Amino acid sequence: QVQPVESGGGLVQAGESLTLSCVVSRRTFPIHAVGWFRQAPGKDREFVAAARWSGDTTYYADSLKERFIISKDNTKRTVDLRLSSLKPEDTAVYYCAVSSLKYPVANSYYSGRSYDSWGQGTQVTVSS
Repeated sequence: QVQPVESGGGLVQAGESLTLSCVVSRRTFPIHAVGWFRQAPGKDREFVAAARWSGDTTYYADSLKERFIISKDNTKRTVDLRLSSLKPEDTAVYYCAVSSLKYPVANSYYSGRSYDSWGQGTQVTVSS
């Protein structure tokens, strides 16, 4: 699998918005879902959101679904993550991941184990 490529991270102030973008290579096949995860310094990796490649099904971490929106463009092979009302605790490296599994581990795209190709990550820093 070819790694997905993230972009769009940066330094923003609390309350501002940011859109992260993930580009999935045309050489990546099959694709059943694309997810976003994040990891803050000293913390475990955390699920943020995911979208099934076919159809419109999306998944969100309960604590983030009111502020973050995932969207995709299958033709452009991009999956965006819109981050709104950002808080300092949103500071983390955000990773895009691709799942080639039609049936995810434990039937869940919330788990990082369901993804087999990961990007290098993009840093999001939110200042107070």
